[in-house]
Amino acid sequence: MSGSLSDLLLLGRERDLSSERGVSCTGELPPASDPNLVNRARLARATLGNRAMILGHHYQRDEVIEFADITGDSFKLAQAAAENRDAEFIFFCGVHFMAESADILTSADQKVILPDLAAGCSMADMATATQVNEAWKVLTELGVANTTIPVTYMNSSAAIKSFTGENGGTICTSSNADKIIASVPKDKQIIFAP
Repeated sequence: MSGSLSDLLLLGRERDLSSERGVSCTGELPPASDPNLVNRARLARATLGNRAMILGHHYQRDEVIEFADITGDSFKLAQAAAENRDAEFIFFCGVHFMAESADILTSADQKVILPDLAAGCSMADMATATQVNEAWKVLTELGVANTTIPVTYMNSSAAIKSFTGENGGTICTSSNADKIIASVPKDKQIIFAP
């Protein structure tokens, strides 16, 4: 890669289905505490008040977390979004699949906002819905789809989670994956995504 912005590989956008190659990062990171950005965030927070809830994934930078109403992992934050019926705006400071999950779980009149639309998760981008459907088609042609249970990790797109549910599977997290896999009957096999 030459390093130009146009050369960045957009993960999960079916530009490179053969492997995870990562991206080249150009330029420098902004200062850890850009005063203008922090002041703008304070003003926006004060203006929106209780109309907004800010969810911050625990890997976010300190200057993002300082504004978060709730911090935690993707599962905890999705639960918090689902439980809050009062906030008009839910700002999800995390990655795409997290905001997507929160959007599914919130009411229709709530708006889930992902501040950085390019924020992705390399694990969630390991498989597209097209790839998973093609794999399922092969399993069907081989006559083993009826004895296969899809298990999908939380770090996946809504489309792959939907596929999993439509085919009698389940979604797991790191804390329950071993229990779910152990519960699969011995006469079944698992297709694990992403």
